[in-house]
Amino acid sequence: MFAVCVTFRIRKEQMQKFMPRMQKQAHDSLTLEPGCHRFDICSQSAAGGTVFLYELYEDSAAFDLHNDSAHFKSFAADVSNWVAGKEVKTFDIVDTGEVA
Repeated sequence: MFAVCVTFRIRKEQMQKFMPRMQKQAHDSLTLEPGCHRFDICSQSAAGGTVFLYELYEDSAAFDLHNDSAHFKSFAADVSNWVAGKEVKTFDIVDTGEVA
């Protein structure tokens, strides 16, 4: 598995536009991408400007497909003026094996 953590800093006056569009993006990713297993959206508060995503993909290739998808490109174009900053970190899930 391959985890992706994204932190958006949203212009506060744009938060009401951003959140429904982010929810649609999560829905599209989960329903249109077989390699997308989880897409959580977290926010500090409705009035805040930080949105954190936790996404889980089958592997890095599935995440590459996500980034190349029409629905992702449409989302990125739609929100570009609403976002003040964005940080993306990726992680390989470590197999913990059997716990004694």
